[in-house]
Amino acid sequence: MVDHRRLGRELDLFDSDPLIGAGLPFWLPGGAAARHAVESYLYELERRAGYRHVHSPALGKRQMYEMSGHWRNYAEDMWPSMRVGGDELVLRPSQCPHHALIFKSRQRSYRDLPLRIAELGPMYRSERSGVIGGLGRVRSIQLNDAHIFCARDQVSAEVAGVLRLMREAHAALGFEPSSYRLSLRGEGGKYAGDDAMWDLASALLREALDGVDYSEAPGEAAFYGPKIDVQIADPLGRESTLATIQVDFHQPAAFDLEYVDARGGRSRPVMVHRSLVGSMERLFGHLIEVHRGAFPVWYAPVQLAVLPVGEEQDGAARALAAAAVEAGLRAEVHAEGSIGARVRAVAERKIPYGGVIGSREAPDGLVALRHRDGRQVPARPVAAALDEIREAARPPRSR
Repeated sequence: MVDHRRLGRELDLFDSDPLIGAGLPFWLPGGAAARHAVESYLYELERRAGYRHVHSPALGKRQMYEMSGHWRNYAEDMWPSMRVGGDELVLRPSQCPHHALIFKSRQRSYRDLPLRIAELGPMYRSERSGVIGGLGRVRSIQLNDAHIFCARDQVSAEVAGVLRLMREAHAALGFEPSSYRLSLRGEGGKYAGDDAMWDLASALLREALDGVDYSEAPGEAAFYGPKIDVQIADPLGRESTLATIQVDFHQPAAFDLEYVDARGGRSRPVMVHRSLVGSMERLFGHLIEVHRGAFPVWYAPVQLAVLPVGEEQDGAARALAAAAVEAGLRAEVHAEGSIGARVRAVAERKIPYGGVIGSREAPDGLVALRHRDGRQVPARPVAAALDEIREAARPPRSR
C-alpha cells in the first residue's frame, strides 16, 4: 500500500522529531521546494481571480474568540490560553476572526463587494495524541484560506466561482476529489444563529451545487454555518475532507460588520469561508500518495539531476546545473558513485529528468536527457534541453 508517511521520509520531503513534538512535522528542503511551488501557484491563481492577500498574526485575544463563538463552541480543539501582561492570548484555530476584523478596519462600500481576502497562514489545533500522524492530522497547520465578504444576492455566484477555481487547482495538482458533501446542522449540538439563518445559508449552498453530484450530511456543519466539504480518499478508500466552502451569517453579526449600501444605508455582509486545497500538510499527504512520490514536473522537488559520467565532466555538469538554476529550474549535480548507481538513484528519487554528460557530450556543450519514465533522448545542446524542461515545468495555468 502507498503510504505518504513512508514515501515522505524515503524521498526526504518531511520528517518529525520527538523533541519538537507529536503532530509537528518539519519540511525538509525537497518538501519545502515542492510546497513553495504549489503555494506560489495558488497565490497567482487567487490573484488572477480577484483575491487580495493579507498577513495576520497567529495569536489573538480570548475576547475575540468569545465574540466569534469559537471559545464557546470549539474550545476543546483549541490550545489553552496564555497570559501575557494583562492580556489572555490564544493560538488561533482558524483565521476567520482576523479576516472579519480586517474587513472592519476600513469603511466598506457596496462598490467594494465582493471583497475576497486570502491568506496562507498558520493555525493550531489541539488534536488528541491518538489521531495524529504523518501529514493527515497535525497540530500545526498551514491553511490555504480565504474569506469573501459579499451581499446576500452575490453568495450563490461566489460559491459557484469557488467551485470552479477548486476544479482548476485540483486538475493542475493532478487529482480529483472522491466526492462532494453538503454538511448541514444536526439535532442538538453547538450551533450559532437561528433557524432562518441556517435555512437561508443551506439554500444558498444547494443553489451553488446545482449540477454537482453530492450527498447531505446532517450534523457535520461548522458551528456557524453549513458547508460544502470536498472529500478525498486514501489508498484504502477512507474519505477525509480536503477543502471546504462555508456560508456564515453569524460572525458578521458577532463582529458588527457593515458596509454602505447603494441607498446610503448600512447593510450586513455575508461571509463565505473557503479553502481551495485545505492545509499544505493534508494536501501533500494526499499528493504523495496520488502520485506515488512522482510529482508533476512543475512542483517536483528537484526537476533535473545532472550526471557527469566521469570526473572530467564535473565542470560541464556544474555549468549545466548553474544554467538550469538561472533559468528558474531546481537542479543539482549527482557525482558520487558509478554512473549506473546514480541513474538508479535518480529514478528511485522520482526526479523527472536526468541529464547525462559524458566524454562525447561535454566538448560540444551537449546533454543526453533521461526521462523519469525511462525514455532516453539523444544528446542535444544544453539550451534546447533546458527549454524542454522549462516548458514541462510551467504550471498548467500559464500554458
